[in-house]
Amino acid sequence: MPLIIENISVLLLLLSVLAGCLMGITSGLIPGLHSNNFAMLLVSVSPLLIGKGIPAIYIIFMILASCITHTFHDIIPAIYLGVPNSDMALAVLPGHQLLLDGRGPEAIRLSAMGSAGSVIVSIILLLPFGILLYTIYPLIQDHIGWMLLFIALLMITTERGEYVPGQGSLARYRHILYALVVFVLSGLLGIFAFGKENLANSLFETDSPSILLPLLSGLFGASQLIVSLTTGSVIPPQRTSVITLSAKKTIKAIASGSIAGSFVAWLPGLSSSVATLLAEQVSRIRGNQNPGSSIVSEDPLDEAREFIVSVSGVNTANAVFGLFVFFFIGRARNGAIVAMSSFLEPSTIDVPIILILLCVVILASMFSYYSTIKIGNTIHLFMEKIDYRKLSIAVLTGLVLMVISFTGMFGIVIFLMATSIGLLPSFMNVRKSNAMGVILLPVLLYFL
Repeated sequence: MPLIIENISVLLLLLSVLAGCLMGITSGLIPGLHSNNFAMLLVSVSPLLIGKGIPAIYIIFMILASCITHTFHDIIPAIYLGVPNSDMALAVLPGHQLLLDGRGPEAIRLSAMGSAGSVIVSIILLLPFGILLYTIYPLIQDHIGWMLLFIALLMITTERGEYVPGQGSLARYRHILYALVVFVLSGLLGIFAFGKENLANSLFETDSPSILLPLLSGLFGASQLIVSLTTGSVIPPQRTSVITLSAKKTIKAIASGSIAGSFVAWLPGLSSSVATLLAEQVSRIRGNQNPGSSIVSEDPLDEAREFIVSVSGVNTANAVFGLFVFFFIGRARNGAIVAMSSFLEPSTIDVPIILILLCVVILASMFSYYSTIKIGNTIHLFMEKIDYRKLSIAVLTGLVLMVISFTGMFGIVIFLMATSIGLLPSFMNVRKSNAMGVILLPVLLYFL
């Protein structure tokens, strides 16, 4: 589909960004939804929108703005509802530490700071990152499979279960086995689903229904909602406290998150949670090498604050660098970029397009920074009035309807299988990011 960028209306650009931001806020705040859901929805209804006179470039603006905005706001349900998606799962414990101390709004502001800072770092690194990627990618592309295998093994072998006295010296390996089970089962489901993707059918005019919708919605959305329905939580009184994390620690957290996010952005099959895991392992190694450097902390919650900034930076940087990867090597590494590639061919990318899309990123980030803080300062007041059980049931119903609409009955079968596997990490007490085997294992088998 040819892309026309001449005579772009500033008003329509702003309206497209605003529409995308509202979609990103919705997917970020509602458990079980992801910006990829709206991206695929926009692709599905694009023939109708284009038929109504809306050029494809504005659909791209909406998809990109939604993707960026989602990475700002998905920390809010992760902290207040305990229902993170795969990207923010590792932020739950540090976020809850601040929430239980009455500092939930501070945790949200720290996250917004990490996301906004990573956008700045990502844009600064655009040129050197592009040159480096363009130079080294041809040299390592034949070895990507082995790199992915190493990362998968790192994900599995770094599982740490709770130590229970009297279980024996081999008990600690139990959670490694659990992680392997989740990884393999989700990977086998991915192999089956992608191999039979032609069985999916959509009620809308789309040539290729994405089987990722039922896979990811089941593994990371519906499963978490079902678990949350069986648990209850009480939010202590919250206060809008001043951020006390030092500028040095903040900058270090933003930089480490941005670098980790950029690393996984050009490797297929990896999510932001994997990048966070890698950054966490590097920090742990550095801490072991310098044990005396962090024995005393001015505030015991500083470590949690720094981690929230870092993981939020990873999440947003991964989205931004995913766009850069598409620019430089023509590879789509996340759902939003896959959706954008329906309208934007790598061969058509030039400097004006890059600059316009960077403007969209900046506008969406500015809007998202302030909206995240505003919502974070008031969300606890609304949580007291919301029937969370009804909200979860409504979202589950919406996911089922969405899967039926865009992938048909085959999608429902995959959705149910994915939901069942997605429940395992919660009961096995392992990281939910191990379920990324649904993408990582098929990709591994392709490259090896």
